[in-house]
Amino acid sequence: MKKNIKLAKLAGFCYGVKRAVETTKKLKKENPDKEIFVLGELIHNSHVINELSSLGIHTVDELPCNQTGVCIIRSHGAAPEVFDNAKQKGYEIVDLTCPDVKKVQQKAIQLVQEGFLLIIVGKPEHPEVCAIKANAQSHGDNVVVAPDVETLKNFEEEIKKHKRAGVVVQTTQRIENLQSIVNYLLTVAKEIKIFNTICASTSMRQAEAKNLAKESDLMVVVGSKKSANTTHLAEILSGITSTVHIETDDELQNFDELIKNAQNIGVTAGASTPDAIIENVINKLNNY
Repeated sequence: MKKNIKLAKLAGFCYGVKRAVETTKKLKKENPDKEIFVLGELIHNSHVINELSSLGIHTVDELPCNQTGVCIIRSHGAAPEVFDNAKQKGYEIVDLTCPDVKKVQQKAIQLVQEGFLLIIVGKPEHPEVCAIKANAQSHGDNVVVAPDVETLKNFEEEIKKHKRAGVVVQTTQRIENLQSIVNYLLTVAKEIKIFNTICASTSMRQAEAKNLAKESDLMVVVGSKKSANTTHLAEILSGITSTVHIETDDELQNFDELIKNAQNIGVTAGASTPDAIIENVINKLNNY
């Protein structure tokens, strides 16, 4: 019997990622003689990074001192000193920080300026969170990063002492994580101000994928293992039905038995997964 394979409508590039990738490519096309550098991976997808490299767009951790050209700030954003450093080295800056991430940075700054102890809900090592923290700390030192309640409990005395807690969230976090942190803060802080900065695209993608998972024997999540929104998708769906997280169609062979035994297969993908990679996965699944 032919398998029923259904692709989520909200799979693949979100508008912030699409904007970053298209603008970067366009910039190189219109300025073929200019050296273009992206500070860190533009998005979390190695195929996109390799494609940019093939077009002559350099992904670097640090800007060369002996060159000039264009410095692209990636979709995750950057610390204020990164902008200053690029200007001092003589680079033209093109800021492709996702507009939703910019809003989180602005809300974080606002809370610090208003005297709240800022709590950033997110993964401390994630570039988006690092940039939010750095922007907030340029206006004050009262900043805490916590990926979960257990981590936040380490700062309980500080929260009680400060009394006023302000919360922002990494754009790709799970709403359940924010809710558990807020519930905890209600027991230790006198005043709480919360900005739910999870982006609409993330919330809608997760909600649609959950519904698809309920009617599927197997969910296939496509996207980089480094992508926060993709790994969160896989975590959420694995609580509903059998779920696998792959980066490309090549990895499907690792799950042959699961795929062969599944009749209804749902496919979704992270916000930094190109359409071509999703299509390859669908085509291979159709050949089972």
